Amino acid sequence: MEKLVLVDGNSIMNRAFYGIMGSKMLTTKDGKYTNAVYGFLAILFKLLEDVKPEYMAVAFDLKAPTARHKMYEGYKANRKGMPEELAEQMPVIKEVLKAMNIEIIEKEGYEADDILGTLSRFGEKQGKEVTILSGDRDTFQLATDNVMIRIPRTKGGKTETEIYDRKKIEENYGIEPKQLIEVKGLQGDTSDNIPGVPGIGEKTALSLIQKYGTIDNLYKELDAGDPSIKGKQRENLENNKNLAELSRTLGTINIEVPLDETLEKLKIKEWNKKEVLDIFKRLNFKRYIDRFNLEDGNDATSQNISNELQDNLFEVKMKTVQEVKEIIKNQKRMIFYLETVNDNNDEKIINEKIQSLSIYNKEENEVYSIDLKKEEDILEFKDVFENEKIEKIGTHFSKIYIMLKQVGIEIKGIYFDAKIAGYILDSTNNKLSTEDLAEQYLNIDLEQYFKSEKQEQMNLFDQMTEKAEEKEENDKEKKGNFYAYIFAKLEEIMTKKLEEMNAVSLYRDIEIPTVTVLSQMQWNGMYVNKEKLEQFGNELKEKLEEKTKIIYELAGEEFNINSTKQLGEILFEKMKLPVIKKTKSGYSTDVDVLEKLKREDPIIGQILDYRQLMKLNSTYIEGLKPYINKKTGRIHSFFHQTITATGRISSTEPNLQNIPTRFELGKQVRKVFEPEQGKVYIDADYSQIELRVLAHMSGDKHMLEAFKNNEDIHKQAASKVFKTPIDQVTKEQRSNAKAVNFGIVYGISDFGLGEQLGISRKLAKKYIDEYLEEYSGIKEYMGNIIEKAKKDGYVETIFHRRRYIPELSSKNYMVRQFGSRAAMNTPIQGTAADIMKIAMIKVYRELKNRGIEAKIVLQVHDEMMIEAPEKEIEEVKGILKECMESATTLDVPLIAEISVADNWYDCK
Repeated sequence: MEKLVLVDGNSIMNRAFYGIMGSKMLTTKDGKYTNAVYGFLAILFKLLEDVKPEYMAVAFDLKAPTARHKMYEGYKANRKGMPEELAEQMPVIKEVLKAMNIEIIEKEGYEADDILGTLSRFGEKQGKEVTILSGDRDTFQLATDNVMIRIPRTKGGKTETEIYDRKKIEENYGIEPKQLIEVKGLQGDTSDNIPGVPGIGEKTALSLIQKYGTIDNLYKELDAGDPSIKGKQRENLENNKNLAELSRTLGTINIEVPLDETLEKLKIKEWNKKEVLDIFKRLNFKRYIDRFNLEDGNDATSQNISNELQDNLFEVKMKTVQEVKEIIKNQKRMIFYLETVNDNNDEKIINEKIQSLSIYNKEENEVYSIDLKKEEDILEFKDVFENEKIEKIGTHFSKIYIMLKQVGIEIKGIYFDAKIAGYILDSTNNKLSTEDLAEQYLNIDLEQYFKSEKQEQMNLFDQMTEKAEEKEENDKEKKGNFYAYIFAKLEEIMTKKLEEMNAVSLYRDIEIPTVTVLSQMQWNGMYVNKEKLEQFGNELKEKLEEKTKIIYELAGEEFNINSTKQLGEILFEKMKLPVIKKTKSGYSTDVDVLEKLKREDPIIGQILDYRQLMKLNSTYIEGLKPYINKKTGRIHSFFHQTITATGRISSTEPNLQNIPTRFELGKQVRKVFEPEQGKVYIDADYSQIELRVLAHMSGDKHMLEAFKNNEDIHKQAASKVFKTPIDQVTKEQRSNAKAVNFGIVYGISDFGLGEQLGISRKLAKKYIDEYLEEYSGIKEYMGNIIEKAKKDGYVETIFHRRRYIPELSSKNYMVRQFGSRAAMNTPIQGTAADIMKIAMIKVYRELKNRGIEAKIVLQVHDEMMIEAPEKEIEEVKGILKECMESATTLDVPLIAEISVADNWYDCK
């Protein structure tokens, strides 16, 4: 039977838009949003692949009112307008569909559902099997034996479809598809503002239609005095018959729309390839260009790789460990993948153990799979892993470093890390797994590939336990083999792209060496004095008890301070404090609200203190305890270099960079971090590095002069902004000027500065304007960098770290403002981050070269901390100062301030 596919255009675009949002929506280089178009096509191509239809049409809504709007003024009245970012993509998807020669149908006065309903009946009468693709379950009423509904749903980041035909709907709901119209008449539909009968919900409506069949039959029985319907339910039904009938009419899909469609018009035709190619190039849909081989004579590497995978062109060869090692040593390259399993051993820094090793020989196009019966078997490759002259190619080397270190191997010669390369190529891309990178750069859906491979081979294995286990091991081995092969291909393509971006030096000389430094920092860890941690926790609990008593006294009763509902009732109902903000669930008591109420009543200050104490105890006392390694007594935080868009290093599990410093009690958490006995912490902090970078990049004469002459930059700024001789600048003026100085770096607004300094927006604007008038070089630089970002689509650091900023082209003012701040801030903060990484690499290498005990244990923004024996203090201080101050050459000097202490709190 021939097949007809009908697509609900608005519904699928809407689903695709919200399905591909996340932290970074897809955009073109000029900032036009494409996530809905991309997602729509992904769903469409999957549908075409599954169904293989001969005929197709896509229906869209028009803005004009429909018969339903004329019938009931409130119809869809509660619907919010389409988001601007989605609205701008609607003409684009229509342009794509037209280029693909897919019939688009719209009709004034009718909704897309009505067009789908009419065409489904038309197709059925023509003897076709009809599939309707929609995210709207209202279409279930159209299901028959020959009309099925596909509803896309997202599961685990992948879009799948649920298929509903007459049989499945009857099984699920206990009624025929067309009876769902009757259910809607009783239940109504809040999304379309269809009223229904008050007090009748989905379950009740369904049970009534299961019993009576239709609304008409229900009212007949009601009029006849059916005793089973009584009380409030009866009253609601009797008083709202007109609403039930109106709602049924509103919810009924019209299957008699006057259309002049013919099967010939709906027949699937050849694409206009050149037109589709031009559009896909404009939209940056490289994956689709490669997938459908749209470029003439397309020999794209990704297409070749995809073919190789499908055809299994590489061979899996059985070789001994010694033979494999000889090949690696001769080629001086090791392209590999380590298969691991979770060990659940809390004594380890990473709770996984190595299970197998897959190695790809690029010269012979062969893969060797080494099964490691015991974790220690990997030690046979110790000499290869520790040979710096052998280039190591793979991914996630920060994890590999620790795993190998745990079995006594220190990996050297890290050459290509696919995850790091992906980050450098697009610093706002958070999809950096092997599967993600293979899809982005090689046009390979590994998950789908393995899934289809598994399905094809299922009949080769018995379903007995032993065979199932054997198959699972076989699958893991095969996956590892493919990954090893994929890393070789990723290195090929991604290296070319790094060259095009002029980012090879950033990658090779800064990012790759940083992997080792951060991994070793994680391995080193920071010792925690458990006794002091417990003691501090007890102090916090005592303070919490004191605060609780004070709050109860001020409130006049006891209540749950942690309950937003109860706190709101006390503050706004009992104490009659002014209501600042309300939410769906009641009164808002968030920090912003409480800060605005501080002057209204002393209880507010106490509640804010209480919350700080609670957070300190839960996050930094109880929260730190599980991370203390039982074997080492240290916290081994994970340090990441692929999280922030600016290149800054971040920390998790736990986040040691986030320990409070702005209030004294929070800062005291640092006292529990101590070096080993006989050792000290040596801390080095870059002095005003971001302002020094700003001076260098802007070339502003006043700022350059201040740093070259070792003047107090904040005093100088205060003197110029407040027109005061430098020796008469007050502490308050300096503090305000400091806020402006750093605010300029972060693209602060007059509103933001006003909030920070507690002054009016007008006065804050005056400060900023005065500052930019005096520091005209900075003003010019800021304007130029935004214009350049608009033109190029990105900004760069001194070391060519790139950040794409499509937000600058957004039609949304707030999004554009974010883009402007990112354009101003990224080159400065990113360059400072690059300099810190260079300094860390230099310090790490110098400590190793001198063979001394000192080791880097922490990095927080502009600060690096070393744990060193007391006898090495002077030598390490010298190394830190020399390496940090010579990390790079700017037009102003880099200054590192060094301090020595017996705990982290006393540093600096």
